Amino acid sequence: MTILVTRPEPAASALVTRLRALGREAWSLPLIEFAPGSDLDRLPQQLATLRKGDLVFLLSQQVIQYAQPALARHNAAWPADVDYYAIGRSTALAFHTASGRHVDYPHAQETSEALINMAALQRVSGKKALILRGNPGRELLAETLIDRGAEVSFSQCYQRCQKHYDGPVEGRRWRNRGITTLVVSSGEMLQQLFSLFPAVDREEWLLRCRLVVVSERLATLASELGWQDIQVADGADNDALLRALR
Repeated sequence: MTILVTRPEPAASALVTRLRALGREAWSLPLIEFAPGSDLDRLPQQLATLRKGDLVFLLSQQVIQYAQPALARHNAAWPADVDYYAIGRSTALAFHTASGRHVDYPHAQETSEALINMAALQRVSGKKALILRGNPGRELLAETLIDRGAEVSFSQCYQRCQKHYDGPVEGRRWRNRGITTLVVSSGEMLQQLFSLFPAVDREEWLLRCRLVVVSERLATLASELGWQDIQVADGADNDALLRALR
C-alpha cells in the first residue's frame, strides 16, 4: 500500500511522517492552502454584540489559527458568557488551548450532521448564532439553526485557496510511484482530485485506488464519481486517518 495524502499543510506532512514511521510508503499532495479571511477585522465587534447564552460555532482549526491573532491585535478576547461549539475534537482542543473557554463538540463524528444533532442545539429559538468559518460551503448548519429560530450571522476567518498542479505531470508522477491509496478529507478536495487528472489517468489508475474519506457524505460523493473501494475513517483528524490506514 502506497499512500497519497491530499490534506492541506501542515496536516498532510504530519500524517505522512507518522505513516513513514510505521513503515508505510506515503507522500503528500496538498490540494488547498489557507489565507486570512475577509471578516477578521470585524470579528471583535461581532463577538461583542453577543449576549449571555448566545452561540459561537468554530468549523475548523484554521478558524482559531487566524481568529486568535486578530483578536489579540484588537486587544479583544473570546466572551466568557456565550456557548461555544466546535465541529470536532481537534478543533475543540485547539480552541480551548488558545482561549481557555469551555467548548462542546459532537463525539460520534466530526460532521455538520452530528453537530446539529447535539441535544443542546435542539432549542435555540431567539438566540444569536455566530458561525466562524472559511469560504462559504455547506449551509446545513446555518439553515438548521434558522429553522429552529436562531438569528444567524457569519465571520469568514480564513479562505481556502485551490493549489494548481499540472494534471498530466502529476498523473505520471503518482502512477510511477505506485500510489494505491488516497486520503481525502473534504468534498471540495475530492472534486478537485477527480478533475485534476486526464481521463485516461482517472480510468486506469485514480478510480481504482482505495479511497479513505472522513464521512458517509463523502463516501456517497466518491461512489457517484466512480470510486468503488471506499473506507470511511471514524473521524477527520490525523489520529482517525492513521487508524484507518493501519
